[in-house]
Amino acid sequence: MEWLGSCSGCEIAFLNIGENLISLLTQDFEVVHAPLLMDNKYNRQEGDGLRLPQADVGIVTGGVNNEEHLEILLEMRRQCTYLIALGTCATHGGIPALMNSMDQQQCWQEIFQTRGTDSGAAVPDVEVPAPLERVFGCDEKATIDLLVPGCAPNPHIIEEVLNSQVQQRAPVIPGRSVCDTCPVIRKGKGDIARVKRFLENADYDKDEPHSSMRCLLEQGFLCLGPVTLAGCANNGVPSCIAARVPCRGCYGPVRKGGNQMLDMMNAMVSNGIDYKSVIDRRSILRFTGAHGRLRPLKKG
Repeated sequence: MEWLGSCSGCEIAFLNIGENLISLLTQDFEVVHAPLLMDNKYNRQEGDGLRLPQADVGIVTGGVNNEEHLEILLEMRRQCTYLIALGTCATHGGIPALMNSMDQQQCWQEIFQTRGTDSGAAVPDVEVPAPLERVFGCDEKATIDLLVPGCAPNPHIIEEVLNSQVQQRAPVIPGRSVCDTCPVIRKGKGDIARVKRFLENADYDKDEPHSSMRCLLEQGFLCLGPVTLAGCANNGVPSCIAARVPCRGCYGPVRKGGNQMLDMMNAMVSNGIDYKSVIDRRSILRFTGAHGRLRPLKKG
């Protein structure tokens, strides 16, 4: 296991497998390298660069943001027979790829040289990995055998992926949209013409089950359930819907290579909704800015 540009949320989801993780790691797998679980050095002191042990299965989380991330990812690819990219940062760039929508140099300057920083502060360039030209998904830089999105991925899906490796079969993981797994009431199109921002509570009865709440998109809120891959549901209810808020799109597009922004605009138009009423259309790509989806706007 290795992590790149990430927040460690995927690692927490891995631990949230719970008691079943104990048997997986003691009976089914021998862990040879995992910063989450052990202090395993990279052997840099020997002067021959990065070295990781060989493994049948590799799990990498996080996007590729700098030269060190790239070096680790390529070494994981060389040493692992089967490589899994776990989490939306690894599969689609995740939140860090929002940086792709801005001029990178300007972004670094705003981080290190704004009024809130020390006077004379500079963008660090000594003994730190050099940034790449943008944030990449892992499959843009290496061949990935299985993409498992989610911010963070559902522990049940991670467990299924691990069990499938032990049993030498394809994993049974979601392939439909969040809408297809959502229990709310749908009355059909034609009720709204414009999307409103989520600055007010949705209409629902807190004492009633989720299946009695009307679809949030039909209530006028920008819910990305139609264009987002399912997988977040627990007890049959997608996570955002369980909190009575619209889906934010964190599992990425339903189909590989899909563009959530374009797909959502098409879905809105086909339902008679004015897509221009969305204040910031590019925010639909907040989790999927890699693969050239987000890029700086041309000035002027």
